[in-house]
Amino acid sequence: MDLIMKHAPERTLEDDVAAIAWSSQRYLESGVTASVDAWVREGMAEAYMAADKSGALKIDMDLYLLAQPDSWRDNVEYFGQIREQVKALGPKSKLACKTIKIIGGAYEAAAVNGGDFLATWLDEVVSDRPVVLQAVDHHTIWVNSKAIEIAGITAATVDPDGGTIARNPDGSARGTLREPSAMDLIMKHAPERTLEDDVAAIAWSSDRYLESGVTASVDAWVREGMAEAYMAADKSGALKIDMDLYLLAQPDTWRDNVEYFGQIREQVKALGSKSKLACKTIKIIGDGALSAGTAALLSPYLDDPSSSGLLIWNDDEILDAAVLFDSQGYQLHMHAIGDAAVRQALDTIEKMVAVNPKWDRRPVITHAQLIDQADLARFASLGVIANFQPLWTYLDPMNKELIAPRIGDERNNRQYQLRSMVQSGARISYGSDWPVTSYLPLLALAVPTHRQSPDKWPAEGWSKHEAITVEESLSFYTAGVAYQGFNEKRFGEIAVGMQADLMILEQNPLVAEPHDVASIKIRAVYKSGVAVI
Repeated sequence: MDLIMKHAPERTLEDDVAAIAWSSQRYLESGVTASVDAWVREGMAEAYMAADKSGALKIDMDLYLLAQPDSWRDNVEYFGQIREQVKALGPKSKLACKTIKIIGGAYEAAAVNGGDFLATWLDEVVSDRPVVLQAVDHHTIWVNSKAIEIAGITAATVDPDGGTIARNPDGSARGTLREPSAMDLIMKHAPERTLEDDVAAIAWSSDRYLESGVTASVDAWVREGMAEAYMAADKSGALKIDMDLYLLAQPDTWRDNVEYFGQIREQVKALGSKSKLACKTIKIIGDGALSAGTAALLSPYLDDPSSSGLLIWNDDEILDAAVLFDSQGYQLHMHAIGDAAVRQALDTIEKMVAVNPKWDRRPVITHAQLIDQADLARFASLGVIANFQPLWTYLDPMNKELIAPRIGDERNNRQYQLRSMVQSGARISYGSDWPVTSYLPLLALAVPTHRQSPDKWPAEGWSKHEAITVEESLSFYTAGVAYQGFNEKRFGEIAVGMQADLMILEQNPLVAEPHDVASIKIRAVYKSGVAVI
């Protein structure tokens, strides 16, 4: 027997148990006694050097020294000292230190009325090199004039299908582009990342997930070349969590990619039972974002009555894609934020089900941010899983400053109808939408319960009639996610025979004051029965 843990109290979704035990990566039994304690704190460069000298460091490690806006000047000398100390360890050392990490982007679009950021503002800082910054919604980029010039975007450039270029009065590009098709006009000129870069990013992300207690996730935006990086990371051991790859189908390229998608699915399957990868889902993006004014609505935006947003797919094309991929055994994962996009997704699934033979398809509509009352019950009747982002269920600055003025209070307050969805009998799962918002599950777990900002505003909670319990949220993060991924017999709860993935907390989130859940400390994380944190 590998490990026994007592005095948990652990949660099995049915009963509390006193203790759990596991061996060979799976749960064995409950009710036995013994104890375990574990605590891993983050180390810095000095700790890595000590580990290297002692032989505790078993892999090659490259240290990226983080330069931050408020401290980088003070740290220049320290960074140099660390670099020289690592170099002095000699050729047998597993350490390297030659990189300064600068993190940029993820700007808050709500900082400017209307969300249009100008190229000229960036030009004042950098004018001779292209600069591209992502907005926090990741549906928008802000670029300087050099980037616009390299992309060849002029007043004569037509907005691509499903995307928009913000314009000056003379038709020239202002510096803000929205949705993938428009963003690609810029991004296709960016330097290509190497496979090594991508594997390193996967390893870094995998570690961050484990530190937060996440042992399984999905990448819901896998474009050409990304699956290959995941397979390389899986083979090398850089991928430490279970990962489901969602292959991105786009209106103008999906037909050409059918064969490629099939090849990737077979290559992932060929990795075998020990692989952490799965690939069985097609991702379809139906619309944009409310913050950008590109989410598709049934009624026009108040700040632009001529616009109801963007449906990225027309009805015929999305149905053709859905019918084909469903017939080939792919699950569908459909991004729909506005009520018109949600309706299009539901209509597509309803027609697809009528055409194709019955099977355990488990279609997903992710975000489902604004749902028309007439469509709420259709999720359950069609067997559609609603994938919500719990951290979004409070009135944040983006909602207050950008979304509410665009759609009005009635529609704004109708977002994230979790209680209504629970009462309808629909299946629900959770996701973070990282890097749009934080990947930390404890930060988000209780937000659908209090529906308030961190400073407890508004006092009564935002649309509090749609609040749910912390226990319900916990089930959506665990059993709900497992069901969505066809993994309910592998993980998602603590039960005999299930994969021993769990985290140990200092406090029980089910009895904590909801606002305190975000600050609960993680004592340990186990993946397949092995302590990883």
